Amino acid sequence: MTRQETSDGHAVDSIEQSACLALLGEGGIGRVAVSIGAVPAVFPVNYAMLDGHVVFRTAGATSLHAAASNAVVAFEVDDLDPLGHEAWSVLVVGTADEITDDARRARADELLVRPHSPTSAEHVMEICPELVSGRRVVLTPEGLERTG
Repeated sequence: MTRQETSDGHAVDSIEQSACLALLGEGGIGRVAVSIGAVPAVFPVNYAMLDGHVVFRTAGATSLHAAASNAVVAFEVDDLDPLGHEAWSVLVVGTADEITDDARRARADELLVRPHSPTSAEHVMEICPELVSGRRVVLTPEGLERTG
C-alpha cells in the first residue's frame, strides 16, 4: 500500500487488488464508462460479481449495449462516509461482452436485480477485468485538528 499526503489534511492510500475485489463483491450500483464515437459516456448500472467478472443488464436498443459489446470499458464503484471522513473508489478496466452461454447466463440472472430503467433489459453483459485498482481517501490526524 502506498500513501500520499495532501496539503488539505487528507491521505490517499492505494487499495490492494484483493481488497478491491472484496469491495466489488458487495455488488450494488456502479458506473460503466464507454466511448460512443469519440465521446465518453457513463451509465449507472446495477451490478454483481460472477467469477471475478462484473455483470450487469442492459437493453439491446441502448447506447450502452452497442458501445460495450466487445469493447474495452471502464467500470467504477465508490462509497463516501462524510461522518467518518473517508471515501473509497475502485476502478476496473477490461473488455465487455454479452453473456451468451445459457448456463453462465442463468448464474448471472440469479445474482442480478432488475435495473431501475423501465426499458426491457434482456441483455446480460460482463466485464473481464484486465486492470483493477483502488484508492481510499481518509482525513489524517492533522486534518482532524484543522476541522475540529
